[in-house]
This record gives sequence, structure tokens and C-alpha cells, in this order.
Amino acid sequence: MSDAKLPLVGSRSEARETALAVLYEAEINAAAAADTLAGQAVAVEDYPTELILGVGEHLERIDEVLEQFSDGWTVNRMPVIDRLILRIAAFELMHRPDVPTGVILHEAVELATRYSTEKSPPFVNGLLAGISRDVRE
Repeated sequence: MSDAKLPLVGSRSEARETALAVLYEAEINAAAAADTLAGQAVAVEDYPTELILGVGEHLERIDEVLEQFSDGWTVNRMPVIDRLILRIAAFELMHRPDVPTGVILHEAVELATRYSTEKSPPFVNGLLAGISRDVRE
């Protein structure tokens, strides 16, 4: 993940970026999210911790929902960054009703724009829009 770009603005935006980094480390090391979080050299703030542990705790259900809405894509076929961004956003859509749907979708697309391919933002947006209609309405 490149650090050459300007940081995202806002504490929740930064939280999602931190969660993405820790989940990426867990994915690359084939480790549990909670174990990777516990091994961080610097304490992680509350909201990213909630996202990381929430994704880890609800991973199976989150991946089922992602596959249900991904039109023939399995979660394992998705680029790793896209998969992690989608997991974070799906967790928020499913378990954080206090966070507005539009904010979740916008921030997921922003992360995809910053850290993934040019095809990723529309893919992330489309998949999450379908999920949000199902779990939020």
C-alpha cells in the first residue's frame, strides 16, 4: 500500500485505513485478524479495533454475503485489497446501523481508488450498493 498519497481526512476515514492495513497484514501472513491486531507495535484506536475484530468475528457470514452479490466471483478470486475493503464495508453495513450507508460506500470507494486498480472503485461501489439495499432496507 502506497503512502505517497495524501492521508484520508477524518477519524473514521483514518480508522478504516488502519483497519485495512492490519487486515492486509493478517491476510498476507495467513494469520487471524485478532492475533495480528494484538501483535501491533503501537496500540490501535477503538474504531479500527472494532472493525478489525468485527471482520474477524463475522468473516464467514461477510464472505457469504459478498459472494451472494458478486455475480459469479468467489471472495478468493477478488484482489486482496478489494476483498479487504469490501469486508470492512460489509461489516459496517451489517453491524453498524449508526454509520450512514452513503458514508460507508463513499469511503470504501475512496480506499479502492487510493489502493487498488482503476477497475476497483466501480466494482466495490456496485457490490456494496447491492448489499446495502439488502441489509439496510
